[in-house]
Amino acid sequence: MNIASIPAVHGARHRRKRVGRGIGSGHGKTSTRGQKGQRARSGSGKRPGFEGGRNPIIRSIPKRGMKYKAKASGQTPSPAIVNVGQLARVTGASRITAEQLHAAGLIKDIGHPVKLLGEGEVTQKLVVVVHAASASAIEKITKAGGSVELLPVRAAWAAPLTAREQRRAAAKLAT
Repeated sequence: MNIASIPAVHGARHRRKRVGRGIGSGHGKTSTRGQKGQRARSGSGKRPGFEGGRNPIIRSIPKRGMKYKAKASGQTPSPAIVNVGQLARVTGASRITAEQLHAAGLIKDIGHPVKLLGEGEVTQKLVVVVHAASASAIEKITKAGGSVELLPVRAAWAAPLTAREQRRAAAKLAT
């Protein structure tokens, strides 16, 4: 049996509706769009969530959850999370950097800051170079005989100061 031998189900295929071909077709004149109105006009498609000009429900309901302010403003990329248990996937290196983590498939983007968390176990002596690390991750790596080197977080990654924080910083400098 192949696809060509399967018979067509009666009524499964419909002819294309040809609109605007005269009154005798039953779909002439207004071409099934009815009389006047927004949906009768050309280009009348509306974006999802549009409610005819009134305040849409998505704008009127309260927003919940965390909003990472710096990420929303395009300033700070969120850190790539790597657990100490995943470091075993990086083979043949005693010093682990972002490039090796990327090559091992543990992080997607080398340009983002890397944060090391303490889930899992470490058995070999490693030197890990990251931007941030949790206390438990540092403890586990030092217990295995390794060390953690913390890179400075670039100024472009730091969250921008609010107007209030800027005024407070300026007041501290003035005194």
